[in-house]
Amino acid sequence: MQGTSDARSQPKSDNLVLAVVTILLTALALSLGDALIKLVSTDIVLWQIFVIRSVIAIPALVIIVRLQSMTTSLIPRRLGWTALRSVMLTSMWVAYYAALPHVALAVAAAAFYTLPIFIALFAALFIGDRVGPAGWLSVLLGFVGVLLILKPQAGDFNQYALLPLISAILYALAMILTRTKCRDESPLVLSLCLNVSFVVVGLAVTVLTMLIDTPGDAEPGTSFLLGQWTAMGRAEWLSMCLLATAVIIGSVGAAIAYQAGPPAIVATFDFTYVAFAAAWGLLFFGEVPGTIKLAGMAMVVAAGILAIRQ
Repeated sequence: MQGTSDARSQPKSDNLVLAVVTILLTALALSLGDALIKLVSTDIVLWQIFVIRSVIAIPALVIIVRLQSMTTSLIPRRLGWTALRSVMLTSMWVAYYAALPHVALAVAAAAFYTLPIFIALFAALFIGDRVGPAGWLSVLLGFVGVLLILKPQAGDFNQYALLPLISAILYALAMILTRTKCRDESPLVLSLCLNVSFVVVGLAVTVLTMLIDTPGDAEPGTSFLLGQWTAMGRAEWLSMCLLATAVIIGSVGAAIAYQAGPPAIVATFDFTYVAFAAAWGLLFFGEVPGTIKLAGMAMVVAAGILAIRQ
């Protein structure tokens, strides 16, 4: 009995193969979903996407949970920490999606994937991991890379490119929370809570925007955030179903990957999102980053890899 008690008290062991394979599939699904968000951002308001996408995803998640086990609770064990994680990730997606009408997908992805640097720093701050010389060098390298990507000049700076950086900070904090406070939660339940958060936030902001008189000739980015819901045809409903599938794969996959493997190692393979995003940007939007931006993207990737290899 003593041996059984000790085994139960030990933390869950890592499964690195599961974590790596899952994060690769997650990056593929999320990058394709984000490309679709950018594609429909001129026609459908963000909050409409949040609500309808999650209204489709939530019943699917409940069915999957029930198919696994009829006794699994849909309420997380640590409701407070799970709610905080959901709010962080919802805010992360709001910031990232708000940038897409104004920023090339590959550039937004590169700025967002400063997140391994933040993960390394937050792991040192909250988990006690050591940040050595290589870690601080990665911070400097990543900072220079971001400067090249954002080009902060008076007549050339795009302030919307800062939003993916905010997203990276929120995502890094949420993944540290996943590793430390939500590691024993069901990934499906975590995804379910996240989608509930999408619906709540989407409906709340929709009510607020109904009170705002948005000009009919507002720029696309403003309409994407402050516009009114629009009628949807067959193509729009198909897009919502695809986005619901992507968010299920992405939210469940991220939870599984960061529960199964060390955040720093998983984040290395999370970088494949940048390559996927660049491919979708070229395929769907004809976006070809310039030489300086490509150099900055390469520096950010190198900085992230350096941060986690320490």
